[in-house]
Parts: sequence; C-alpha cells; structure tokens
Amino acid sequence: MADAASAGGADAPVANRGAITACVILAVIMQALDTTIANVALPYIQGSVSASADQINWVLTSYIVAAAIMTPPSGFLSNRFGRKRVLLTAIAGFVVASILCGIAQSLLEIVGFRLLQGLFGAALVPLSQGILLDIYTHEERGSAMALFGVSVMVGPVLGPVMGGWLTENLSWRWVFYINLPIGILAFAGIVAFVTETKANMQARLDWLGFGTLSVAIGALQLFLDRGEQLDWFASGEIMIWALVCASATYLFLVHTFTAPPQTSFVNPRMFLDRNFAVSMFFIFIVGVTYLASLALMTPYLQTLMGYPVMTAGIVMGPRGLGTMVCMFIVGRLIGRVDTRILLSLGLGLTAWAMYEMTGWTPDVSQWTIVWVGFVQGAGLGFLFVPLTTVAFSTLPAHMRGDGTGLYNLSRNIGSSAGIAYVTALLSDNVQINHENIAAYVTPFNRAFDDPAVHDNLNPLLASGRAALDEIITHQATIIAYIDDFKFMMLLTLVAMPLVLLLRRPAQPAPADHAVVME
Repeated sequence: MADAASAGGADAPVANRGAITACVILAVIMQALDTTIANVALPYIQGSVSASADQINWVLTSYIVAAAIMTPPSGFLSNRFGRKRVLLTAIAGFVVASILCGIAQSLLEIVGFRLLQGLFGAALVPLSQGILLDIYTHEERGSAMALFGVSVMVGPVLGPVMGGWLTENLSWRWVFYINLPIGILAFAGIVAFVTETKANMQARLDWLGFGTLSVAIGALQLFLDRGEQLDWFASGEIMIWALVCASATYLFLVHTFTAPPQTSFVNPRMFLDRNFAVSMFFIFIVGVTYLASLALMTPYLQTLMGYPVMTAGIVMGPRGLGTMVCMFIVGRLIGRVDTRILLSLGLGLTAWAMYEMTGWTPDVSQWTIVWVGFVQGAGLGFLFVPLTTVAFSTLPAHMRGDGTGLYNLSRNIGSSAGIAYVTALLSDNVQINHENIAAYVTPFNRAFDDPAVHDNLNPLLASGRAALDEIITHQATIIAYIDDFKFMMLLTLVAMPLVLLLRRPAQPAPADHAVVME
C-alpha cells in the first residue's frame, strides 16, 4: 500500500520527473510481467523438474501467496527504513530471486525461489505508486495513475506472448532471466534520480497480527495445494494444515477485535463501511476467475489442443488487451455513469465469456479463443476501476492506507486459492468422468460391431485397451475443463446481486484507482 508520504502530492515540478517515472514504471512492469509470463512455460517447467499437473501450479501460487503476505507491511517498511532504500532492496532481491528461479534444478528449488521472488516483489507496485503520487501535482495525478495502470496491465498483455517466444526460441529459464536487464535499469535509475524519504525509527508493526495472518494464509494454501493429492481429510497432514489455519485465523480475529484499533494490524472498523466490505468479496471473486482461468488456459491450449508455446502465448494476449482498452474507457465514464452499472456490466461480460468457454472442445478455432479472451479481459477492465472507486469512496481517509493493503490481500488470496481449487477440481473430475465414460466401454457395446472400430479399439487386446484408455482420458479431460469453466461462471453470477448492496458515493473518490492492482 502507498505509504503516508504519498498523501500530499508535489506542489511544484520535480527535477528529473520523466526519468523517475520511467524507472519506477520499469519496476512495476518487471513485477507485472512475472504474474503471467511463466504461465505459458509451465508445461516445459513441469517436464524439466518432473512435476505432476497439480504440483506445477505451486510455481504460480507460491509467488502469489508470498506477495499477498508481504503487501500489507510494505507501508510500514517504507516508513521505518525509507522508501528509496526499501524499493532498491526489493528490486535487488527480486532480480536475484529471478536468477535463482532460472537456475533451479528441482520443483522444491523453483517453488522456494518463487516464494522469495514474491516476498521481494510485493513492495514494488505500492512503493512505485507512492513515488508517482509524490512527484505529480493533484491536477496531474489522474494522468500519472492512468500511466501507472497501463504499466500494470502490460503484464497480462505482453506476458504470455513474451513468455511463449522466450520458451520456444531460448528456454523456459529465460522467462526469469529477462528480469535481470529490466531490474538493472530500474535500480540504476532509482539510485540516480529518486530522493530518500525520512525514516521514522519509531514506526511499529503489529507483529502478532501480521504473524498470525501470515501463518493462516500459508496453511490455507498448503491445505488447498496438498489436499487433492492426499485425499483431503483422509490424510493426517491435511488435518494438521486445516487445524493450523483455523487456529491462526482464530488468534488473528481475537487479537484484531481486542487490540486498540490504532495499533492493530487490521482495523476492524473498516468493515463497518458496507461498500468496502462488499468490495472485498468482489475483488476475491475477480482474483479467482481471472488468474485461475489463465492457469487453466495454458494446459488446455498446449496439452489438449497441441498448440506450440508461441501460438498459445499469442492467442492468450488479447485477454490483457481487452482489459487495458476498457480501463481507458471506464476511466472516462467514472463519475458520469453509476459505478454499480459498470460493475454489473463487468460481471456480465465475465460470466458470458465463461459461458462461451463451457461449449469449447479442442476443435475450437483460434479466432474464437481470441475474441472470447478479449471479452473476458474487457469484463475485468469494467471491474477494476469502478470497484476501487466504490471500495474507497466512503472509507475514511485515515483508513485508506490499511484498506488498500487488505483489499489487495483479498485479491491475492482469491487468485492463489482459485488456482489451487480449480486445479484440484479438474483432477477430481477427470477421474470421475473417466469412470463414467469407461462404464459404457464393454465388449458387448454394439459400436464394436464396426470392423474399423473393432480392429483398432478391440477391448480384448492390450493395444486396444491402451488406445481406448487414451481416448477416454482425453474426453474426460475435456468435460473436466467444461466443469471448471462452469464453476467460475456460476461464481460470477452469484456475485452479481451483491451490486445492489453497494451505496452510490456522493462524489468520485480521488484519483486513487490504481491501488486495486497492487
């Protein structure tokens, strides 16, 4: 979250403002790219480290969880040690962790280094945003935040395409090495042009609140990631993670509601604001439906449809383009059109795109994938800015700093939990569908009366059974993907009536929209 220093804005033009803007935008782009650039490389990473389909998603969720945990205390670190110092540390740590990801030789190593990458990367976006808010005047903030929003959305647009090109022409390891030149440029520019803020050594962090919340998030993610592999509560390990998560959550809630609000890690009075509380749920749904669908699309395109990695990246790119285009449109509509209407439109477009995807088979055309992806991205564009406007328009100004951290924590938890859940649902449904389809494959099925079918798929022969099993697994997987898309569509539809609970703000919130993307 942006620290307190960003509250005022510049009173006069700042020296080297263009260079400062370019440097912090580079840092934001570096972090934004890493949320999507690894997606198209996942099947290659999976083969390189001998991971299963559900294990390889740890590469995505570990990064998101670490970023979720470290985003809220970024403001405290900035106040305590100085914003420039913390930002430089974050860039250096992020680049080093990226190199370590690139040279990793096992799943455990790459997941561990992705955790490290997320821990350092969490501060890049909020601190960069704080710098931009400081160096531009109040009148110029709208344009600065529009530029900031575009830089964040570069990741979903360029990430799949760049990741596909690097993987196909060099190696999957280069999706991490690419951060080195970007990080060096950003680091050098910030050293040269950005001035340090005053450090407040008296700043304090609620370590009990932060610690219990972090343990709860980590245990929840391990519960979701490991549950499907270990048959959920039939496993002692899963019961331990569930107990740890429940206990840490209980301690966090008790501490939050009994500690003085001014010293608590999370101020519970924020949830008395109806708009903020409802928006927390909405942004959770956005996290589930957007990044979880991206995690599903990569294996769908490359495994089921047989797309080369570069082609998969290109057809996924328009999703981010749709978001970027609609963010510009929505920016002009805010204040003129009821934000609840814009939110309903965004949810409707997202649900409709998911509905279209429930009819997909591996024979679907590239053009269909492109335009449905564009529509889904457009739905996200109609959600981002209006949702942030509603969430913070009625929240008291002194709570907005903590509110942004908590708001983005909800989005990150939605993303990581969504990826874990849809992956587990996919794996379970493949097995269920396989069993249901296989029940109709018997030697007495009249379809085997056809000589062509009998010669190639004879269930009485080992070769025929192997060929049948491959076909059944393929069909079962297609249906399992449809079930996942249907789940995300229904989740979006369930959220739509909650728009009625939102209150229309008396006037638009300050140009603070980009906090949604921290």
